Amino acid sequence: MSVIAEIIDTLENKIEKLFMKINSLEKKSQDLKIELTKSATIIQTQSQEIEALKAQYETLKVANALLGSEDNKRETKLKINSLIREIDYCIAQLSD
Repeated sequence: MSVIAEIIDTLENKIEKLFMKINSLEKKSQDLKIELTKSATIIQTQSQEIEALKAQYETLKVANALLGSEDNKRETKLKINSLIREIDYCIAQLSD
């Protein structure tokens, strides 16, 4: 009978250890989910910053070309022509 009692005690100990390990893994999983959410938020914020900086860079490039820089003259001319076409289209819409 004592062999059975020892086996039962051993099983109880192993089951208790398994429950402790499950709880530990659940806590770790929850921590990782929180960290993942934070990382996703940081990535989204940085992506928005990158887009804003790209737009600012394009604006500065056009302004630099308008000030007489030879580097981006072609792009500036294309942008001005595009704006003129948009203005002409708006004028045509207003005339109708």
